[in-house]
Amino acid sequence: MTHRPTAEADRLALADLARLASRGDLPKLHEQIRRTGGCANPIHLKGFRTLVHAPTGAVWHRYSTEHEPGHRLKVACGNRRASRCPSCARTYSADTFHLIRAGLTGDQNKGVATSVRSHPRVFATLTAPSFGLVHNRPDMGACRCGLTHPAGASVLGTPLDPERYDYAHAVLWNNHAPDLWRRFTIALRREVAKRAGLTRTELPEHARISYGKVAEYQRRGAVHFHAVIRIDGPNGPDTPPPAWATVTLLDDAIRAAARTAGVPVPGAGDLPARVLQWGKQVDVRPIGAFAAGEIAEQAVASYVAKYATKSAETTETVDRRILERHELDRYELPAHTRRLIEACWDLDGLYPDRLLAHWSHMLGFRGHFSSKSPTYSTTLGALRQVRANFRAEQARADLRDRLLAAGLPDLDDLPEAETLVVAHWAFAGAGNSPGESMLAATIAAELHERRTTDRQEMYAQLAREGEELAWID
Repeated sequence: MTHRPTAEADRLALADLARLASRGDLPKLHEQIRRTGGCANPIHLKGFRTLVHAPTGAVWHRYSTEHEPGHRLKVACGNRRASRCPSCARTYSADTFHLIRAGLTGDQNKGVATSVRSHPRVFATLTAPSFGLVHNRPDMGACRCGLTHPAGASVLGTPLDPERYDYAHAVLWNNHAPDLWRRFTIALRREVAKRAGLTRTELPEHARISYGKVAEYQRRGAVHFHAVIRIDGPNGPDTPPPAWATVTLLDDAIRAAARTAGVPVPGAGDLPARVLQWGKQVDVRPIGAFAAGEIAEQAVASYVAKYATKSAETTETVDRRILERHELDRYELPAHTRRLIEACWDLDGLYPDRLLAHWSHMLGFRGHFSSKSPTYSTTLGALRQVRANFRAEQARADLRDRLLAAGLPDLDDLPEAETLVVAHWAFAGAGNSPGESMLAATIAAELHERRTTDRQEMYAQLAREGEELAWID
């Protein structure tokens, strides 16, 4: 749950900002926070890094946090949850965008051939089944309660009759949703093979199915999945798919796999045994590069990236683990959300291997919010490594300039064995003071505005290129 700043919080932040300014290192603190991207909950480190010339033992350069504001170095927390750190969540979202987009448009820098744009691709949404009637806004007519609810009404997604709503089914479904997705992908390969006149074991010799997906919570607290699903050739995106691989075949196979996939759950206590399955609402839309009437690549990548940083905020649940059931009394939770969390605790003893209480803040869901198959595109780890390498090269260039200015040799001219790095780092806390939080929020907003402008310019350029390519075709 998020909390809006109050007048008292603003007063404390300004007073703390004045205190920080009185230390005389506010510009350096500002730059340090900027390097974290305006992280809302940075990690504090204490330590040093020394560059030693191994043959002589001479210390050529030494960095120590003793010279940093507060004698600490702040590094970004890296949390993907927007409710915990908007700045780091935007970075995660941007990485997800590039990962998904690379699998749609191709990107040689990310190891995906641009020819992937000609492969059959769809944007599929698989939802949970009904656990009971809820208040909604149908396209036509009124809600089943007889009223027409405005957009954003707090009642949307809540049960018409809470006593008849199947809370146990709802949290068990969330809890098993990752396994249901796994079984869906197995069924999908089987259905594609069947339509191609192949067995499932023969399919890899002719084609591969790859995907990138993200989980999203509906207002009722049920998880559903959005996925880009693609058919490639036998060796992945670099090889063309067989002639029989079409969007129509893929669409039909997805719907069939969604109908047949299921996860059996044994009965426990008063609960009956059941088979968890997808809901009847399965949406499959073709993805087009420039074709009219098809959902655009850019829109798909943006949509998936948007939900990669969301947890269960739409249900107003808590954004951290609940260690004891009585902790629920600390939060002002909607009645429906609280009952979902309580259902997790109620069922925890009946299904001890499912860790329902452990994941009660996620309403039972225990999977990754974004994931992909191995051959879809690059990885989030690879994207983070590129960013880390870039920053390391910047730091090395700065150090090289310092050494040259001091009359010392260029690092690039020395054998690696002649330089020795001695370092020690220790955890020294986390978070920001009130004044630092205000400063971080301002910096994060400025960076976000700049990136938004840059992204809008990129979108406009892509649109211009799209019009030109469409004309050439």
